[in-house]
Amino acid sequence: MITWMQRHQKYLIITIWISTIAFVGAGFVGWGQYSYGDKAGAIAKVGNIEISQGELQETYSTLYSQYNQMFQGNFDEERAKSFGLQKQALNQLQNQALLLNLASEYNLAITDKEILDELKTQKYFFKDGFFDKEVYKQALSRSRVTIKEYEANLRKQLLIEKVLKLFPVKTSKNEEEILNTIVKIADKIEYKILSKDVIKVDSSDKVLKPYWELSKQNYMTEIAYKLNVIKQKKVSKEYEETKISEYYKDNKNHFKDDNGKILPLEKAKDSVISELNAKATKDLALRTYISYKKGKLSSDVKVDKITLAQSNNKFNNTVLEKVSKLKLTSPYLKPILVDEAYYIFELTKIVPSKVKSFEEAKELVRPIFITEERSNKLLDMAKNSMDTFKGTITDFITNSQTEAISNLNTMEANEFLTQLFTKNTKRGYISLTNGDIVLFNILEQKLLNKENKDQSDSILKLKTSMFNEGLIKNLNNKYKTTIFIEGL
Repeated sequence: MITWMQRHQKYLIITIWISTIAFVGAGFVGWGQYSYGDKAGAIAKVGNIEISQGELQETYSTLYSQYNQMFQGNFDEERAKSFGLQKQALNQLQNQALLLNLASEYNLAITDKEILDELKTQKYFFKDGFFDKEVYKQALSRSRVTIKEYEANLRKQLLIEKVLKLFPVKTSKNEEEILNTIVKIADKIEYKILSKDVIKVDSSDKVLKPYWELSKQNYMTEIAYKLNVIKQKKVSKEYEETKISEYYKDNKNHFKDDNGKILPLEKAKDSVISELNAKATKDLALRTYISYKKGKLSSDVKVDKITLAQSNNKFNNTVLEKVSKLKLTSPYLKPILVDEAYYIFELTKIVPSKVKSFEEAKELVRPIFITEERSNKLLDMAKNSMDTFKGTITDFITNSQTEAISNLNTMEANEFLTQLFTKNTKRGYISLTNGDIVLFNILEQKLLNKENKDQSDSILKLKTSMFNEGLIKNLNNKYKTTIFIEGL
């Protein structure tokens, strides 16, 4: 029998690579409450790049959706907190900001043509096999995302890709042969799953309150903004043919088909009228804005009073970000387009963030406390029983045979085996992201007589991930990061 230590020494070569994959995955929805620093509009600054509240919310929501899909709809706020989803979202944005700083230093940019070329590859905006501008507008409108927001994010994504392309990664034949040897190693193991659900935790107010006292600064009310709001609905007018013709003649480049050719007036007429209406709506909104600032608003214009906050935002993240930058000494915000209507805002009061009382916070604190207590008690149980446990014994299995691990789903079994085949101890335990722990005892090992062809893709992904991690670490030393929030 090949000795256990000899076999697992080979894994030292790829342990860092596997860790790197986890790092990149973590970098790339309920919402916790935060205490904000001096900058209400930004939650962090990396080099010259600011990270906004809206960006953090969007990234958190995206990560939440991804996890919820992986867990087949069984992902919730308790799991999100135990996975540190808020910190994952912030880490992703920090990593992006580091690369954007580097792009700026290299004077890299994304042109409008590059944006258009990318849009023409995104099939969810297609109609009859081609990119369709109206489908594009409608899809974003349904998602409550403006074209400006979407294309700004797309520009950022393409810019990051352009930076990474400056550092191409290649593979060698020796690396492929090493990985081919590694995937032939098979273990016969004994394992036992310790479920977090068997741990009972006292979470009564008597026990919970001392825990809250130690971390109550993490449980803050959100900043809210009292506003006066005027809505300018979309104008719909009839225009003389000469007006339509004149506008078309001055703005022909706005009206093109999928191949970039200018449409004749008869085919572009509806779009011309739509643009004229949009222009008239904006002009009327600007006139209303000026009148309102001067105190000369017509008595028939309705002014609504609302409270705007992160959890109570019927507009979009752009509106919240702009409102958060207003001051009581300069309270007016120029008209902003949201779903074909313009909105004028006046800030009347800022409701600052404050520590929540125990009664207000306890239902947020309770799941975190339960998760931590369960984790600590389960860990003690694992340490006390890993040398003597009796469990299920497998045949010889490789790190990809997830079906051989019963009572775990495919994702959990893959997580367990990935960690198992990088361990350098015969006995031990492995903590899963779902909170459970798996005890293991490696009984025997052998090399399987099989060939794995073409490992170049796997090697390339691993090396690219490893390089990206090193790049991020270097950029962290190069560009200063300042966090304006507490609790992360």
